Amino acid sequence: MAGTVKRIEHVGFIGCRSLEYVKLSRNLEYGENTFYSCWSLTSIFIPQSCRVIDRDAFRGCKELIILHVPQTTELGETIISETALIESSPFETEYRGEYDGNDEEVNTSIKNMNGNDEKYALHRACSSFDPQTDTVNVIVKSKGLAAFQKENALGITPLHYLEENPLADIDQRILVKRYILEMMGETI
Repeated sequence: MAGTVKRIEHVGFIGCRSLEYVKLSRNLEYGENTFYSCWSLTSIFIPQSCRVIDRDAFRGCKELIILHVPQTTELGETIISETALIESSPFETEYRGEYDGNDEEVNTSIKNMNGNDEKYALHRACSSFDPQTDTVNVIVKSKGLAAFQKENALGITPLHYLEENPLADIDQRILVKRYILEMMGETI
């Protein structure tokens, strides 16, 4: 998506059932019912510039399991109804994945998917809109390479976030090489 795009209007991509991948504009500010029923969409990374994701934005995205949303983004009602994400969550849902009445709690959970503690620091770094190699390297250096395989509550690893993130320009092989050299006292 071009960097000039600031809004995705009502039902912008509704029913794009084969849509698997979207690289959003870094300047995106708003979307409503944006990806309704995009069955094949598995992940989406919202930019820091996005102020509002309105009602039902990802409703019916049956395969959606990864959703990164900045803390500052306002979320509307039932944005993840009928998704793999709500089905994998601890929240009670009604018919067809509805969670009416729990919007505030679910939306808070979406924004804090990887918590704030040190346990999921690598998950947070890898799931951010624009992950930085140096940040990821510092965390891997302190936690070890096995941290890439640690699953969060939804069963997602940091490596999976990097693989799904369209803005991730991080080569795991280079990270591993850098890690090994630094552990041996070498510099790059």
